[in-house]
Parts: sequence; structure tokens; C-alpha cells
Amino acid sequence: MATSRILSKFLFRRFFSGVGLVLLIVCGIIYAVTFVERLPSNPNIFSTLNDAWMRLVEYVPLFLPLAVFMGTLVAYYNLTRSSESVIMSGAGLSPYQIGRPFLVGAFIIGAFATMAINPYAVSITSKNITKEHLNLVDGKIWLHESSDNGHLTIVAQDMTREQKDLVFKTVTVYVQNADFVLLQRVDADKITLSETGLKTKRAKISDTSGTIKTSAWENETLITPQTVLDRYLQPDQISFWNLPGFIKKMSAIGVSVRSHYVQFWTLLFLPLTMIAMATLGIAFSQTRQRRNHSFGKKFSLGILTCFALYFLLNIFSALGSNGTLPTLLAIIAPPLIIIAASGVFIASFDTI
Repeated sequence: MATSRILSKFLFRRFFSGVGLVLLIVCGIIYAVTFVERLPSNPNIFSTLNDAWMRLVEYVPLFLPLAVFMGTLVAYYNLTRSSESVIMSGAGLSPYQIGRPFLVGAFIIGAFATMAINPYAVSITSKNITKEHLNLVDGKIWLHESSDNGHLTIVAQDMTREQKDLVFKTVTVYVQNADFVLLQRVDADKITLSETGLKTKRAKISDTSGTIKTSAWENETLITPQTVLDRYLQPDQISFWNLPGFIKKMSAIGVSVRSHYVQFWTLLFLPLTMIAMATLGIAFSQTRQRRNHSFGKKFSLGILTCFALYFLLNIFSALGSNGTLPTLLAIIAPPLIIIAASGVFIASFDTI
């Protein structure tokens, strides 16, 4: 038992070293490229660094499965190059026994990404909400409020977040009575929505008499910044911990939540996806040679396979989102297929 624990710790270190090295390289490249790209649009270097960091946090979930796969390849390559994998095989350890710490490590990475990285990424990006984070209609932000006092319709070209308020840009507001008769049209470059309502310092206001005047304007609303975000945020802009309550709330008012279910199941079964990528990495790492001279070829082939699997995962997610497949099946089917195919390959490979 003591020997098994020592070996497991050793393989754990190799696995996390491989994944950490890959993440460091990939994150460094993405951060540097994003920094250079965002530098012209920021006032100073510090704001650019912060902007690049927020972009990097958004990208982490996209390349994390690839990093696990590449990290597994790197770890196995180091074991093969130092003949340690040959020694372990000669001691009677099967590929499953050698790979078990890798699979546990992949599960830990997936669970950590779901429970910690995703909420952190959402909290970071939610401070800088733009229309790219929203589900739009005809490329615009449409909001409608109905009450006993009448109706309010807001059409905006863009939206940003300033602390707790939302700022609509190039916006038109239509104010109607309970019979849908137009009372006012308000056009402004910028209108702020707070907890108390809409407000702007300068707007062009048209009334029923055809009079047009330019002045400050404000209007109390039932709409709040949080209700707007709840209605229009894309599923990946909602934290894993908040998704169940959000899905329940949106279902109660008749809003389609199929995409949100896909996002929830994706995050919930992310550890399974990580295990699938680690299993695939183990399968690609199997070799009959004492020193793996074909590592470069296998590494390149593995990367191409990963990109193909990435598109496969997206296809299944799309099928789940549009209702062609049940959402749960669309998420768990691809990793289970990868694990099964990789397991068959590993079992049929003579490692001795």
C-alpha cells in the first residue's frame, strides 16, 4: 500500500507538471497576443493588462480540455524517455494502473474548473458586460415593460455596465398608454438604467403634438438592471451555482432554457470530459519502443484529433440546444464515446 501511494503521488506530480507546463505556455501566448491587440484601445498599460486578463479568463474553459490532453502526452513522454514507464510495465502494472492517477487528476481539474474557475470568470466578465454577452434580436437590445400605467419599449444599439447600473447607447424609448397610443418618443446617445428607472441628461423628446424639444429626461420603471441581465445574458455568462435557480425562474415565466440546460450539464459533466481527454492522451501515448521516437508524430496527430473532437462536442451541444437531442444525452454522449474508444485501444495494445 505504501509503495502504491508513493507511485500514485509520483504520477500525480508528473501529470500536473505536464498540464501546468502546457497551461503556462498556452496562457502566456494568449495573454501576450491579447495584450498587444487591446493596447491601442486602452488608456494605459495597467488597464490593458486587466483587459487582457479578463479575456484570458474567458478563454480558459475553451482550451482546458486540450491542455489536459496535451499535458497527459507530455507526462507520458517524459515517463517513456526516462524509461520509467518501461520499469512500471515490467513490474506488472497495467496501463490502467499507471493511468489511474492521471484520470483522478483530470477529474480534480474538471471539478475545480466547474466549481471555482467558472464562477470567478463570470464574476470578472460580468463587470464589463457588452452586447457581445447578450442574446440580441436583429442585432439590437429590445426591452418591453407593461404596467397599469402603460407600456415602455426600449431599443438600444449597445449596452455597458457601470457598477450597478446599465448604460444604453444610441437608444430610443417609446412611451405608450394602456391602449398602446404613443405618448412620447425619446432619442438619446446614452440613457442610464438604475434601480429607480431610466435617466439621461440630454435627449430629443417628441410628443403627440409633434413638438420636439431637447432636455433632460427620466422615467420610473419596473425594469431593473438585474432583470435585464437575467433576461438577456447568454448561458455562459451565468455562474454554475446560479444556473439551477435561473433555469427554474425562467421556466416559470415561459422562457426557453434549453441552451441554459446545455450549459449546466456541460459544466456538471466537465470532470467526465476531462477524464475522456486524459484517457485519449493515454491511448495516444502507448508505444512498444523503449524510447518514444514517434512522439512528435503522435503529438501532432493527437492535436488534430482534439480539434476534430472539439467540433464534435460543439455539434452535439448545438443538437441539444435546438432540441434534436435531449440536452443530457448531447453532453454525456461524446465523452463516453471517447472513453470507450480509447479504452478499447489501450486494452488491445501490447505494452510489453
